[in-house]
Amino acid sequence: MKIKICGFTNAQNANQAAMLGIDAIGLVFYDQSPRNVGVETALQIVNALPPFINRVGLFVNADSSFIDEVLCEVPLDTLQFHGDESAAECRQYAMPFIKALRVNQETNIIKMAEEYHQASGLLLDAFNKDTYGGTGESFDWSLAKVDIDLPIILAGGLNPNTVADAVSQVNPYAVDVSSGVESEPGIKDIDKIRKFIQRVNA
Repeated sequence: MKIKICGFTNAQNANQAAMLGIDAIGLVFYDQSPRNVGVETALQIVNALPPFINRVGLFVNADSSFIDEVLCEVPLDTLQFHGDESAAECRQYAMPFIKALRVNQETNIIKMAEEYHQASGLLLDAFNKDTYGGTGESFDWSLAKVDIDLPIILAGGLNPNTVADAVSQVNPYAVDVSSGVESEPGIKDIDKIRKFIQRVNA
């Protein structure tokens, strides 16, 4: 089970988390998020990481010129699109990408998997009409039990107390957590991350 932790804002904090054995870290390039980072901070974080950590850049309905600017400065491995981006907009950068879906009863995950078939995976998050992820809200995990060709990355309301149940219900390719392992927005609690990893592996 792969583990991604999203929303780092501090290089030392990201290094400590990475050394625990997570697979990916997420950097949020979205100015309406409390976890938003600029290019300079993102570069510090990336440079502090050990080898073999996938560096994911999260964008929400961003202008392509802004994404190009970030990519010129920050060596990212994967793009994560958390807004209303079309499949064409996601693939124009010729990079691996993840498409996030805000899931409720009306979400047709199978149809979305077909539409975004060139994605590296679909990230399933809780639906909130006012914001794009990072809310700590959960959703009905039974909705994530679908038969699609893309790897499923489960997010939304995960923390050390809920992740074991979520994994047992959905059996996703990976889990993605942000607020569920924080002491405050953008600052990760290393003890919570350690417990989170233990629960996933158990």
